Amino acid sequence: MTSEMVAPAWMHAQVSAEQYDMSPGTSKRHNRLARVLANALDAAAGPDRNADTDFDLRLHDVPLTNRLPDVVVYRADTIDVTPTRPEHALLVVEVVSPGSETTDRVVKTDQYAKAGIPFYWRVEQAATAFTEPVYTYLLDPASRCYREGEVFTGSVKAVVPLAVECELSVL
Repeated sequence: MTSEMVAPAWMHAQVSAEQYDMSPGTSKRHNRLARVLANALDAAAGPDRNADTDFDLRLHDVPLTNRLPDVVVYRADTIDVTPTRPEHALLVVEVVSPGSETTDRVVKTDQYAKAGIPFYWRVEQAATAFTEPVYTYLLDPASRCYREGEVFTGSVKAVVPLAVECELSVL
């Protein structure tokens, strides 16, 4: 006896161009912000840290909780370790997009703090000009909650967790 897996009917339905265009996805601006920040953070990280975009961060095994942060600064000696774990990460950066506001501002902030990631940055996309505010947060290890740090607009000139300067207004 063999069992055959049959995909539900909705999986065979054609998606229209309008439906596809309405689906949430990252914009070129979003991707560029993430890349510019990742490049600046990577340059500032030195030989012990790397900064990269677009990879899985495994917060928990049970229940399985993976996130795809826009930028992660992680220990260089874990470059070949899969999955990347919170203890490998120093800083996680999320660029907020339309449709991800609550997830990036509330849900991910709480999840990253509870997982013990020391620093979290949130980049809010400006509607008309590249004056995106970058909100920085530092983990309070006792409460496993983030405390508000500095807010940068147009350019980042941070000292912690890395001494980094990054001009965002020239994007």
